[in-house]
Amino acid sequence: MTRLGDLERAVMDVLWDVVPGTSDGVTVREVADALDGRELAYTTVMTVLDRLAGKGMVQREREGRAWRYRPAASREAHIAQLMLDALDLGGSRDAALVRFARSVTGTEAEVLRAALGSEADPTGPGTTAGGADVVGPGRAGSGAELTDRVDGPAGRRPAGEAAER
Repeated sequence: MTRLGDLERAVMDVLWDVVPGTSDGVTVREVADALDGRELAYTTVMTVLDRLAGKGMVQREREGRAWRYRPAASREAHIAQLMLDALDLGGSRDAALVRFARSVTGTEAEVLRAALGSEADPTGPGTTAGGADVVGPGRAGSGAELTDRVDGPAGRRPAGEAAER
């Protein structure tokens, strides 16, 4: 998945915050107006949206002479894909997952345990209460390795501290 530059991220934040999943989307003018405090030309916003469409980050549909834009995926799905892409950078995926699991807070650890457990959510495995994908297909095992390591005070372990077995 594509990493976003500062302006692309600002535009995507507008789309994620303003456009509900059932919406027909927003126009370039609406996005430009929502980018409060930025002195951006209409054509700049139009170019960013066009590039985001080319990257597959937004979907667009013709409405008269203008386009209407909406996110191709939720913010949560984008972030999850970035995390999965980071795991693919090389080295040991297991070690990276363990280090990540050791760095989360107690509340975050509970969310991970619930997502990895069979009681995660009545809407189906691998989703949050809002229906957002938590783990992509074929990306995780049983979750036991991760949940066994996420404990301790406030769900954190100092870096380098070995898990007790």
